[in-house]
Amino acid sequence: MELNREMTKKLAELSKLEFNDHEIDAIQQDLEQMIGFVDKLNEIDTTGIAPLTHMCVEGNMLREDEIKGSIDNATALKNAPSAEGQFFTVPKVIKK
Repeated sequence: MELNREMTKKLAELSKLEFNDHEIDAIQQDLEQMIGFVDKLNEIDTTGIAPLTHMCVEGNMLREDEIKGSIDNATALKNAPSAEGQFFTVPKVIKK
C-alpha cells in the first residue's frame, strides 16, 4: 500500500490531530513502517494453525469469591462532594 502525504494528512484530520510539516513527514515514515510490517506478516503461511483465543495456556485464572466487610451508604457518602439521596452526584461532562 502506498501512503502519500495527502493520505497522511487525511488520516490526521480524521483522527482530530494537528501536525506541522515536519511531524507529517515523521508520521508518514512511521505509518509506512507499520504497513510494511503488516505486509510482511501477510507473507507468512498460516495454513493449519488455529487462531489464539488466549495468550496463556491456563486461560482465565480466577480467584474464589470471598465475603469481606463493606461500608454502609451513609459512611460511603459522608465525604462525597455532592450526593442526592443514596447516590453520588457528578457534574455533567458531555455536552450536546
